[in-house]
Parts: sequence; C-alpha cells; structure tokens
Amino acid sequence: MNFRKELKVIEIPKWGGYLRKSWENIFANHLSKEDKEKINLDHFLWHLCSWDAVNCVIEGEAIKLFNQHKKRKCTIFYQYIDEAYLVENAKNLRIQDLPYDPLHMFYGDIYVMDWEQKWTFIMTHEEKCGPYFISH
Repeated sequence: MNFRKELKVIEIPKWGGYLRKSWENIFANHLSKEDKEKINLDHFLWHLCSWDAVNCVIEGEAIKLFNQHKKRKCTIFYQYIDEAYLVENAKNLRIQDLPYDPLHMFYGDIYVMDWEQKWTFIMTHEEKCGPYFISH
C-alpha cells in the first residue's frame, strides 16, 4: 500500500486477528456472548453498529468526525485478512488515505482504531451500511 510519507506507516503483518479481538473486547464488551451471536458479530464486527448495539455516528457525520478527530497513533486492519498497519504520525490521516476497496472481497471492510482504543472508524463493503464512528 502506498501511504503518504508524513504518516509514518509500519506494516504489521499477521496482526489482524489480534486487532479484531482487541476491537471486539473494547467496543463490544457490553454484550453477552448470546447478544454477539444474535447480531453475527463473528461474521462482521461492524454489525455492532448496523444492529444498533452501540451508540455511534453514521455516514457523513462519521466521516467528518474521523477527519477532524485528533489522532496520534492508530491501527488499520480488515475484517477477513491479517494484513494490518500502524500509523505512527496519524494527525493528518484522512479518509482518502485509507487502503479501502469496497468492491474487493478482502479489503471491503476496514477498521481504524485509536492506539489508546478510545475511538474507531469503520467503512464497510455494504453501500448502505456505514461509515461508522464510535467513541468512548
């Protein structure tokens, strides 16, 4: 992936599984195992938002929050592959910088998570779902 040099992006291969589990533990920890199964969280983490199982901001407002939010360091990862990135100088990270392809089976669901795990931004492969922004 080609990122702008000012972002200082480090590839972190094989971190996808770890980051997905961390994301679930942080943003879906209020749900029981049964609730997670009911919304098929094991298939798509973003179901947390589309099933209204968490307070989140959607669509244009989510993009606006992501672009304006103060960012220091964050991770970028996907739903189905273990490819992931650490963005060390993320203050200028914008939606246009994200390695996202909604038509590609593996790159269609992308998650950006604050290194301190206080917020997340999600773009899905579904045209009518998302983007989403969750903040603690």
